[in-house]
Amino acid sequence: MQRAGVPKGAYNVVCGDGPTLGQQLVADPRVAMITFTGSVPVGKAIRAAAGLKRVTLELGSNSGMIVAAYADIDHAVTRAVAGSFSHSGQLCISVQRLFVEEPVAGEFIDKFVAATNNLRGGHPFEDSTDYSSLITTEAAIRVEEWIEEAVSRGAKRLTGGPRRGATIPPTILTNVPADTKIGCQEVFGPVVAVNTFHDLDDAVRQVNATPYGLQAGIFTRDLHRAFQAARALRVGGVMINEIPTFRADHMPYGGVKESGLGREGPRYAIEEMTEMKLICWNV
Repeated sequence: MQRAGVPKGAYNVVCGDGPTLGQQLVADPRVAMITFTGSVPVGKAIRAAAGLKRVTLELGSNSGMIVAAYADIDHAVTRAVAGSFSHSGQLCISVQRLFVEEPVAGEFIDKFVAATNNLRGGHPFEDSTDYSSLITTEAAIRVEEWIEEAVSRGAKRLTGGPRRGATIPPTILTNVPADTKIGCQEVFGPVVAVNTFHDLDDAVRQVNATPYGLQAGIFTRDLHRAFQAARALRVGGVMINEIPTFRADHMPYGGVKESGLGREGPRYAIEEMTEMKLICWNV
């Protein structure tokens, strides 16, 4: 940072235990603003302890994606595979819940399963690798337990297999009850739940039926339905004919509900960090 021209002392890295060091930083009166990316419980704790400090929070999500009957199904499948299993699902805007309109559900699911079964596991540094291990074995065990819970509640597993150490194969589930952990929490792993819907209002209701609201996607050729969904979805960003995993750094990125507060992105982050001052000059 100093080689780039940032003044010495303007940018500092302080390493230490989160509960101890984090509390010191949040409480210190010299800190004017706090930005945090992480879990909902920690974000709420920071918000409660921050007092009148400004706070930007980028928290959890279980992003929903809608595939309407008149969508380009092949394009939607290709993007759904990328959105569900890139980085082994370890993205806060990874596709976790897919809602497909009933007339095209069979076609979409068949193609989605076939494309997912072609993914190759391997070392994350290899160009040929499509998916790899999760961050820890403990994380993989948790994801495995969530899958087993959904299956025990009636979900059907279409792809996937046994856990191998820290690796969970890309897993597609159907008929996932909304009140299972995979149905309503953030899995942060290579798992996607596919359910169907009757009409657009039904799809929007299912996407919104979660405490989170970061980003959502809808695939459709119908401009009216696209804007109808964009207005009704309670999320920070709606991607039309694109997966909710899409993000460009110059976009205003952030969520509503328990997905956080404020917006990221160069312009929007600077606005969050700016204290507006009014100056009146009587001449």
